[in-house]
Amino acid sequence: SIASAKNTLEWMMLSSMCSTVPPLIWINMALEEESMNPTEVKMSQIVMPCHSNHRQELSVGQLLKWIDSTACLSAERHAGSPCITASMDDINFEHTISVGMVVNIKAKVNRAFNTSMEVGIQVSCEDLFYDRHWRVCHAYATFVTQRTSNGQKVPLKPIIPRTQREQIEYSVAAERRRVRMVHDEIIKDLLFHSSIQQGDNSEVGNAVAAVKTKVESVELVLPPHANHQENTFGGQIMAWMVNVATIAASRLCQDHPILRTIDMFTFRGPSQIGDRVLLRAIVNNAFKNSMEVGVRAEAYQGEGPNRHINSAFMTFEVLDDHGKPCTLPHIRPEPLEGERRFQEAIARKKIRLDRKYIISRTQGEVPLSVPWEPRNQVYLSYNNVSALKMLAAQNNWCLNSEKDQVRLYTLERKSVLSFRVESEVNIPAHRAFCLLAELRNRPSWDTHYQKCELIHWVDEDDFLYRVVTPSGEGVLQDFILLASKRKPCSSGDPYVIALRSVSLPTHPPTDAYNRGEVLCAGFTILESKNDMSLISYYNKASPEVFPYISTDIAGLSSSFYHTFCSCSQYLTKNRLQFNSQEERSTSFDSLTS
Repeated sequence: SIASAKNTLEWMMLSSMCSTVPPLIWINMALEEESMNPTEVKMSQIVMPCHSNHRQELSVGQLLKWIDSTACLSAERHAGSPCITASMDDINFEHTISVGMVVNIKAKVNRAFNTSMEVGIQVSCEDLFYDRHWRVCHAYATFVTQRTSNGQKVPLKPIIPRTQREQIEYSVAAERRRVRMVHDEIIKDLLFHSSIQQGDNSEVGNAVAAVKTKVESVELVLPPHANHQENTFGGQIMAWMVNVATIAASRLCQDHPILRTIDMFTFRGPSQIGDRVLLRAIVNNAFKNSMEVGVRAEAYQGEGPNRHINSAFMTFEVLDDHGKPCTLPHIRPEPLEGERRFQEAIARKKIRLDRKYIISRTQGEVPLSVPWEPRNQVYLSYNNVSALKMLAAQNNWCLNSEKDQVRLYTLERKSVLSFRVESEVNIPAHRAFCLLAELRNRPSWDTHYQKCELIHWVDEDDFLYRVVTPSGEGVLQDFILLASKRKPCSSGDPYVIALRSVSLPTHPPTDAYNRGEVLCAGFTILESKNDMSLISYYNKASPEVFPYISTDIAGLSSSFYHTFCSCSQYLTKNRLQFNSQEERSTSFDSLTS
């Protein structure tokens, strides 16, 4: 391959210089080589006219082929065996790439689960004449190994993060996997519980019948379209899907649309050389400045049945001469199936907005609390846990004080002060997790919690609480918190209890309480030796929390030390009670089994 040839050439060059390179430089080079991720694969391509569209810009279909190839090489480097694209997360294209520019793609495995792995892909553009670089998109793909000859799945070796960034990606990958697994259910749940309304486009005079945007095309899978396993490249299928989607969008707007987003999609099955791939596309819905196109890909051979191999939803825009989005004509859906697709497109747009709204929130905005709704619960929970994991993965914490093995760390970044209090406690991690996850018991050991009531039990992992705390101004404060708990995804992962503020229309702020907000807080609990647990508490200090910790950080008080000692005593005291309850449960299970 190009990468191996390049490495061989570099080694030959280095070997020829070995008599003149000082030992210290060799050591530095060796350390730099060791720090490189062994799964990282890079691809650079100059954009030629054959890769471009009518605007002399790189076609998205060609870019997707390069992305898929690079990600597959990274996955196979880790697995040591042939790999298949299983799914691709949302891709948002931020910039276009002109002919003559260079596309740089970097892919590496973020985390390997039992038989699947997540590959992170970064795409950037390079202007060779002005030495400028900018990001084009960032994507996550899931790959699985090809089954053995007897149909067995190939287990994967774990990834060992080497840098802080890799540790963050490794930790958050478990949350992204969780969202993927419930992605389809989110749409179904939203459609079932929500009354989605949109104006009746059938009465609009200039509404375009959706049937006019229908596209159907057949492609024959030839050897150049296949990989070394003789399966059609996932990137090739995506490129064909983008092609028919673009034609459908053009039929609505009668212009040249720009692809902005591809929603998360899953490959349902493979196709091989000799297959005919049938592609169908139609505009599902048109909004003011954007439209959603649905694409379905099926494969068949000869007179055999059609196999559904993929479906995707793509969002297009049309820009005017000033680069501003144009207003699009209305769409008139077909009866029954067309109306279903029309409504589902509205649901997907709502989910995109919710996801973007939650992710784009910055700590400088006020208010920080995002409104909680069932439709955005999955993304709020993801944001909650991911924020805590990213905070915990920071490697520049400064030890501020230590007393009886209770350590207080601080972290200052972009005018935000965070702190971490941690100590080892004589209790197994899973028992500490169960005790600390029940937030209603926290007032018994934390003087900062005067009252804690459960507002809503969302599911087994997420809960909404109202917490009342004392205030130095003589007026009580209250918080509306989303508590999200997670068990370890694999060996070496901590238990996680994440807390963040949300807003609820049923619990608005009142004059009797000052409404406070928690940016990011919670516990990580890591199994230690001899049934011990390393318990760490994190908090990004909001104005409501800062008065409690400023004296501790300055060394004028030790309130957090006493609080943590009280927490340790609570866990130790309830460990025996937890043991007896667990023993009774085990005995009952043995009698009833």
